[in-house]
Amino acid sequence: MPQHKSAEKRVRQSKRRNAYNRARKKEAKQLIKTVARLAASNAPKEELEKALRAATQKLDRIAAKGVIHKNKAARQKSALAKLVNRRTQSASASA
Repeated sequence: MPQHKSAEKRVRQSKRRNAYNRARKKEAKQLIKTVARLAASNAPKEELEKALRAATQKLDRIAAKGVIHKNKAARQKSALAKLVNRRTQSASASA
């Protein structure tokens, strides 16, 4: 248990920040999984690109806030873009 007022306040702030960060990370993971799921299925190109845009925006936002490292966000965005590009190119090649 904290012994000082400032330490008590730090515990309260940490809990609040932890809850905020966990929620933002969860949202980002769900958006990433949505893109992967759409890429695996035969979803329309527009829907796939819309999901990619939403995931990219969320990753940029949480990286800017310091929830995740900016390089991690860049790495995840790159992997998603590759996935979407492969999917759209294979769809256009088969059509």
